[in-house]
Amino acid sequence: MKNFAKPPKLLFNNSLNFSFFARMSLFVSSLNSGSNGNCYYIGNENEAVLVDVGISCREIERRMKRLDLSMQKIKAVFISHEHTDHIRGLHSLVKKYSLPVYITTPTLKFGRLYFKTDVTRNFTPHETISVGNLKITAFPKLHDASDPYSFTISYNDIRVGVFTDIGLPCENLINHFKQCHAAFLEANYDDEMLDKGNYPFHLKRRIKGGKGHLSNKQALDLFKRHRPSFMTHLILSHLSQNNNCPKLVEELFTQHAEGVKMIVASRHEETPVYHITSTSNPLIHHHSVQPAQMELFV
Repeated sequence: MKNFAKPPKLLFNNSLNFSFFARMSLFVSSLNSGSNGNCYYIGNENEAVLVDVGISCREIERRMKRLDLSMQKIKAVFISHEHTDHIRGLHSLVKKYSLPVYITTPTLKFGRLYFKTDVTRNFTPHETISVGNLKITAFPKLHDASDPYSFTISYNDIRVGVFTDIGLPCENLINHFKQCHAAFLEANYDDEMLDKGNYPFHLKRRIKGGKGHLSNKQALDLFKRHRPSFMTHLILSHLSQNNNCPKLVEELFTQHAEGVKMIVASRHEETPVYHITSTSNPLIHHHSVQPAQMELFV
């Protein structure tokens, strides 16, 4: 069992105020992030979505249980593209929980995914989809897949972005990043480690070629130049096992945090659950949520 830090003191003196705090929040966690599997949880107190299902249904259940997150709150799955590390556990999860899958036709085709017709839901660029009170918007990204997308998830005036598997920070990414209170942002590789590593030339070219992955330098530049003043959390995601180092990423971004909480997502375990709230409400501060606190919302 993971050892969580001591829960932060909250500003609220009664359950009514704490309940209000919950109603005004999005809860986010990286259940796994890396080439071995990607899965991100975003939800409010009543409903949640998963972006990508690159780990097994059983592992998702285990990790959510450790976080005191209820599987019954997951109301839909959104798939960014067809690469195996984003869809590996999709069939088993959908079969067990009868979840709708938001996925485009090319991603279905090239991912060789077959579902009953009543399971899948197509989506189009910049369309806003409602899942309960959550609003999900997809936009195209630069990646070497058939029809790749990134997503933002909104609740009230709070917005969280899931921005991984991106070759270059295009205008779409920049515009959506500027609107986020929190984001999962790819920091896949360190340039020097990749250049000096033992990957074959064609793979290095693919990674750096504009439709591969974001480097630490590219991600940091995006953060420094375009982060909004109200951003509170940045979850550095999809780190390469061979061409990056979590400590290096943490040190690099922490130097420029300026009040933003920096989290490095792991390829081996889940992150804690983080509260994302609107800075427009002066009564609310930003906290990570420990299991003992989460039971109030399950």
